[in-house]
Amino acid sequence: MRRRLIKKLCMVFGPRLPRIWLILCLVSVFVLIILSGSSSSSSFDSVTLTVKPDIYANYRRLKEQAVNDYVDLTSLSLGVSNLKELRICGKEKEHYVPCYNVSANLLTGFKNGLEFDRHCEVSQGEPYCLVRPPKDYKTPLSWPVGRDVIWNENVKITKDQFLSSGSMTKRLMLMEENQISFHSDDGLTFDGVKDYSHQVAEMIGLGSDAEFHQAGVILDVGCGFGSFGAHLLSLKLMPVCMAAYELTGSQVQISLERGLPAIIGNFNSRQLPFPALSYDMVHCAECGILWDDKDGLLLIEADRILKPGGYFVLHGSSLSTKKGSMASPIEEFARKICWTFIAQQEETFIWQKTIDAQCYSSSVQGAIPPCREEREDIQSYYQPLASCVGGTTSKRWVPIQNRSSGSQMIPAELEIYGKHCSRVQQDEFYEDFESSLSALRNYWSLLTPLIFSDHPKRPGDEDPLPPYNMIRNVMDMNAHYGGLNAAFLEEGKSVWVMNVVPIRASNTLPVILHQGFAGVLHDWCEPFPTYPRTYDMLHANGLLSYLMSERCSITNLLFEMDRILRPEGWVVLSDEVGSIEKARTIATQIRWEARVIDLENGSDQRILVCQKPF
Repeated sequence: MRRRLIKKLCMVFGPRLPRIWLILCLVSVFVLIILSGSSSSSSFDSVTLTVKPDIYANYRRLKEQAVNDYVDLTSLSLGVSNLKELRICGKEKEHYVPCYNVSANLLTGFKNGLEFDRHCEVSQGEPYCLVRPPKDYKTPLSWPVGRDVIWNENVKITKDQFLSSGSMTKRLMLMEENQISFHSDDGLTFDGVKDYSHQVAEMIGLGSDAEFHQAGVILDVGCGFGSFGAHLLSLKLMPVCMAAYELTGSQVQISLERGLPAIIGNFNSRQLPFPALSYDMVHCAECGILWDDKDGLLLIEADRILKPGGYFVLHGSSLSTKKGSMASPIEEFARKICWTFIAQQEETFIWQKTIDAQCYSSSVQGAIPPCREEREDIQSYYQPLASCVGGTTSKRWVPIQNRSSGSQMIPAELEIYGKHCSRVQQDEFYEDFESSLSALRNYWSLLTPLIFSDHPKRPGDEDPLPPYNMIRNVMDMNAHYGGLNAAFLEEGKSVWVMNVVPIRASNTLPVILHQGFAGVLHDWCEPFPTYPRTYDMLHANGLLSYLMSERCSITNLLFEMDRILRPEGWVVLSDEVGSIEKARTIATQIRWEARVIDLENGSDQRILVCQKPF
């Protein structure tokens, strides 16, 4: 029998049978034998929406070896390089953030502060490696407990850094043997964050900080360790912490560890990855930035991202300038960009941006001209700082005082924003929201028992011990119009979403920010500006096929996702069959648990669900 088979194969392929076909035949026979013992008619790693997760317990162990052999063959057919010899990063890279190598930047010639900026071109070509957590890393506590208590070993901060922090920080933090504790809102005393927030609200004309929802989305520059942001979240606001890269004691890393929105960014030499007219308030308390430095370019950038009528709030020593006075140099330049000084209480100063776009063309104001229209069309992704005022010709020039006072959900927001969008954009917006909500209600019904329950159960585990993972920090890597974020709110999940809009795709970030969501522009051919192990879930719909069309490496993308994903974190990718198969192969090789969900509606889309091991 065996000789007959070989004779037939030789007739087809010649007397010297290619080695790959011999391997393929042998493994295929082995796979068929293994699967014939299973009562399931499913493919190796595919399930339908009608199949319960417990089905994996019936044959998971039997097919494990078959799947490993199958993946090896699939990787050859898909052109995926063999990753069995994985490079594991050394201990020195436990908190590694690509593109922020200060030593390499200095050697390349960057100086005068430019060495602290993001320079992906310097590290381009470096081989990727898997970043491992510290030896004593622990699963973060679930929300809201994790907001007030984090594990020392999960972040990189020394006792000396803690002791050298400002008086406000020391009042709000307590470093114990293996934990860092933060005072909750209820425990704040006089001159704490709650009183400061109330003071700022009164200074901008609100009755109390309970009315802060009228201030919309807030960029908190140099946010400390997130205490002000944590308070704003309790008021149903979306504050985004932004601070420069720090090797140790990182404000961004600690904020994200607490479950608070944060991203690495720097007011230095380049524009921030946000479109013009993005934020209702830019807040800086003890942020250490000399705003009147660089001939006012930093204030011009703050003006660019502020919406008409938005507020610029400075507090404390950040107002000290090299000229020796407090607010006068800033006040002088603020008049040139049509800001009005509206209030001061002790060390807190507030300016308001004009609502009149013609103000920048006025000869009375002088000095700082508006940008030309062709520059307005340039996507602001780490472009050099501009010496002109941006956003003045935008259709989105809508004062924040004109916003709807209703819910932040889509219908109320489109009432204002919609008149500045085409009918096609509005239709796409609603379609994205409805499809995301449908996804949550359909394939999320399969994932909810695994991810969102108090005692999550993983496929194949009969008696799991809680908690395997609690979801708080979510990233939508291809956010479209923010439909996933809106759907999470609709479903009442206690999560926040970093909505990422890929550059060169349709720039929908203004719509996302207008809904009160966190968002940023990013090039997924490059690493994301965050620390390792800062997100519980990564989601992307259509990103893989988009990046393949852009000739970006899917292998590098999954290595980057592994870096920013917490141990036992989840990945959910929805895409075309070919892209999903390629990603599944790589995911299995980097030791993720990977499985595919088939949609029953005849769609050519597949959903890849992965979990990173601890």
